[in-house]
Amino acid sequence: MNADRLRPAGLALAAVALAGALTACQGGGGAAGGAAPGAPAPAATTATAAPGAAAGTTAPPAAVTPTVVPAVKKPATPKGPAPTASAPAKAGSRTKDCVDSPPGPDEVDPDEFALYRIEELDGSTGKVNLVVQHGRWGCASKDSDGVPFVGTGEESRWALDQAAYVTATNPIVGSSTNQRIGVQELIDWVKAHPDSGLVFRYETGNDGAIHSLEQVFAP
Repeated sequence: MNADRLRPAGLALAAVALAGALTACQGGGGAAGGAAPGAPAPAATTATAAPGAAAGTTAPPAAVTPTVVPAVKKPATPKGPAPTASAPAKAGSRTKDCVDSPPGPDEVDPDEFALYRIEELDGSTGKVNLVVQHGRWGCASKDSDGVPFVGTGEESRWALDQAAYVTATNPIVGSSTNQRIGVQELIDWVKAHPDSGLVFRYETGNDGAIHSLEQVFAP
C-alpha cells in the first residue's frame, strides 16, 4: 500500500531530473563552439612561417636600415670689417707703381696722357686733333713736392670732340680744383703754351673721339 503511493512521486522526480540533463547538454554544446543552424562557420586563421622557421613560430620583422643625412656645413663668416673703396690718388701723391725710366708699351697708363699741342681741323668735322704722348707717373724726388709724368714712345694724335666735357686746374685756371672750361679756351691756352706736357685723363665715345678731358692736378 505504501509502495503504491510512493511510485507516482518517484516517476515525477525522475522526469524532472531527465529534463534538467537535456537542458544542460544543449547549453554545453553551444558553448563548445557549436554553430546555430544556418550560420556560416568562421574562417580559420593560419600563421605563415618564414622559410626555415620552425612550425608554429612567427618570423621576426625585417631590419630597417636608417638613412643618414649629411650635415650641411655653413660657409665661414669673414672676420674683420669689409673692404671699402678708396678715392683715386692725385698725381702728387702717387708713389705706388711709379717708374724711374720710360715705361714699356704694356706699362703705360691707358687713361692718361701728356698734352703738347692742338691741331685745328675743318670746322665741318666738329673735331680737333690733340698731339699727345702716353706714359706713366714717375717716382717723386727728395727735392720736389710733385711727381713727373714720364712719357714714352712717339707722339700720337687723338680727336677731341668740339662739344667735349673739359675741366682744367692750375696753370690754365687759377684754382687747384678742376673747373669747367670750353674746348676753345683750352685751344687758346695750349697755343700760347706749346709743349707744356700737362697731363689729362680722358674718355672716348662710341665714335672713338675723346668726349671727356679732365686735367690731373700736379703741384
